[in-house]
Amino acid sequence: MSKKPVILGIESSCDETAVALIRENKEGEPEILSNVISSQVDIHKEFGGVVPELAARAHIEKIDLIAKKALDESGINLNEVDAVAATAGPGLVVCLSVGLNFGKALSICLKKPFIAINHLEGHALSPKLNSKINYPYLLLLISGGHTQYLCVEELGKYKRLGTTIDDAVGEAFDKTAKLLGIEFPGGPKIEEFSKKGDPTKFDLPKPIINKGGCNLSFAGLKTAILRITKKIKTEQDKYDLAASFQKTIEEILYKKTKIAFAEFKKIYGNKNNLFVIAGGVASNKKIRDRLNLLSKEENFETIFPPIDLCSDNAAMIALVGLEKFKKNQFNNLDFPAKPRWQLDENAIFLKGAGVKI
Repeated sequence: MSKKPVILGIESSCDETAVALIRENKEGEPEILSNVISSQVDIHKEFGGVVPELAARAHIEKIDLIAKKALDESGINLNEVDAVAATAGPGLVVCLSVGLNFGKALSICLKKPFIAINHLEGHALSPKLNSKINYPYLLLLISGGHTQYLCVEELGKYKRLGTTIDDAVGEAFDKTAKLLGIEFPGGPKIEEFSKKGDPTKFDLPKPIINKGGCNLSFAGLKTAILRITKKIKTEQDKYDLAASFQKTIEEILYKKTKIAFAEFKKIYGNKNNLFVIAGGVASNKKIRDRLNLLSKEENFETIFPPIDLCSDNAAMIALVGLEKFKKNQFNNLDFPAKPRWQLDENAIFLKGAGVKI
């Protein structure tokens, strides 16, 4: 029986140092052998956000230790690895360079193929780690740095339907948390605050809610939060504002996703009404519930990655590496770090002043 490929994946695009090993099982499905993640929360907490230089230094200090731990937990000998996959972008270039160069060096030492991975493609395919998914499907990618609707047609082939023209939804969560005095990383804690508040207390704006197709905007919402936080006086006010913010985000995503469903059906008909939600914000339970409800209304099947695979991790990087390995899609060792790297290479970059929608 031929040996099933083993892929070592490396992720260092922002503030998680992560290494994972994946093997294809007898059924041809990916099996996670190990998935080790080292968070840098304590390093960045006092600054209220990620400091790129400190993040890169922490990656340098930890990456060899994390790789060794991942190998130990997997039970795989380093010489059994068939290819090395590393995130090459998008992300913070000083952070990307650490994992990318580590992966290249490992590839040289092992004399095994090197595969450069788009971090967003990792999120896009991450549900394949626990679900059987057929192409095409509609993807909502919601994370700290990205908010996009994409048609996933096959490995390496994507069509963007909509994106944020300013802030990502995860960034809006993080900034709102900071304004409410929630300790970094505050985004995930907004949902907990919202449970104690009145979601109807504050009437918050929903930018471009009735125009721009399924493009999104969160900058105006963030500005409204800033103005309100200067006036609130009690802890209950904070809970009410968190609840109002959470509700507003849910309503924006509900409306824009409904438009994305219609766009997807225009292209593919009812051939494969599959809706995948991935990225760190996909772990927000209230958003999950709202999008599940919409999917039932629109006759879509909803798939989420497991909660522990929503945020940045190396298992999703190794997964894309495995998919590319099976197609012999390897990269040269001079492949550069790409701080900006779109999945849909034909899509227009839509951030910045003067954007027309």
